[in-house]
Amino acid sequence: MPNPSTHTDFSSVDFNGTIHEDVMNAIWDISDFPLPLMDMVGSGSADNHYHEWVEDALADPSVAWVADGADSDQDNTSLGVRLGNHTGIQTREVKVSQAAQDADSIGSIGSLGYQVMQRQKELRRNFEAAFLGIQGNVADSGDGVTPGNPAGLAAQLTQYDTGSGATGGGFSGGTWTAITPGSGVALTLTMIQDALEAAYNDGAQPSALMSVPAIIKNLSQYMFTSDSRIATLTRETQGVGKGGAAAAMSSVNVLISDFGMTIDFVPNRLQQTYTDTDGTPAPAAAVFLLDPSYLSIDWLTGFTVDPLAKTGLADKRLMHANGTICALNRDAGRVLLDIDPAQAVTT
Repeated sequence: MPNPSTHTDFSSVDFNGTIHEDVMNAIWDISDFPLPLMDMVGSGSADNHYHEWVEDALADPSVAWVADGADSDQDNTSLGVRLGNHTGIQTREVKVSQAAQDADSIGSIGSLGYQVMQRQKELRRNFEAAFLGIQGNVADSGDGVTPGNPAGLAAQLTQYDTGSGATGGGFSGGTWTAITPGSGVALTLTMIQDALEAAYNDGAQPSALMSVPAIIKNLSQYMFTSDSRIATLTRETQGVGKGGAAAAMSSVNVLISDFGMTIDFVPNRLQQTYTDTDGTPAPAAAVFLLDPSYLSIDWLTGFTVDPLAKTGLADKRLMHANGTICALNRDAGRVLLDIDPAQAVTT
């Protein structure tokens, strides 16, 4: 056996070394993101795999006058539009051996409780990402073959025409049509302003602009460009000349519209990009203008943990939920499709 010196690495001795390793008894995880959509939207319950609601709107103003003594021969009754969305199931499963549970694992990572907690978080992340998708809705076949899924928010909200050539979206006969992407386009401030104006004219009051982080960053950066002249980089200094700390203000996260709306910029790390179809496929993303009071996330089955049959020296748990997202009024928000995160925002 070699004579150890001050430079000997004891951990290099065969089979994990001969010394006790200095490992912190904690697990460090930076992927436990907030869920911006689910956190801002109210939730409720669904009573069936196909969940329905009714959308209504007042008629446009009439400037036609009525003559005194004229007969009434009109019917202004409106019964609204009946909409619906399918629910969808997401699952996560854990299988932890008896030995793993009995062992003194770092941060209890081998425990059944820790694994269940982490997988439940993943389950919620799955729903967050799926609810913001461009997919249409699909009915579950009921035979374990074809899974049902809810239409994503991009297929439900009224679209602002970005000029990308995207098609699809909209509701007919119980079905939301999936979005077929067009060519990726750069986001412009004019797109946002025009979409807000259209929403305002319909009576809507969006309060959040949500998209992938790269687009939110591009939008914030645009506010400081010489072309926009919207915002000015600022610095606040405490104790000038005395070595005080300085804070640089280099981001914009709120936009006040021409129509009295205060729009928060909300980056969502879980929102998915998709492939545009301009011949050289590249990532594209939707930009949502949302009024959370006209959205609902409803659950046929809430987040549930079920024990599975034990067939050996391991415990198994199935985590599942069955839910849907509902745009309670399609005109209450807007969606801008096929925005290219790699392109800078312009006027």
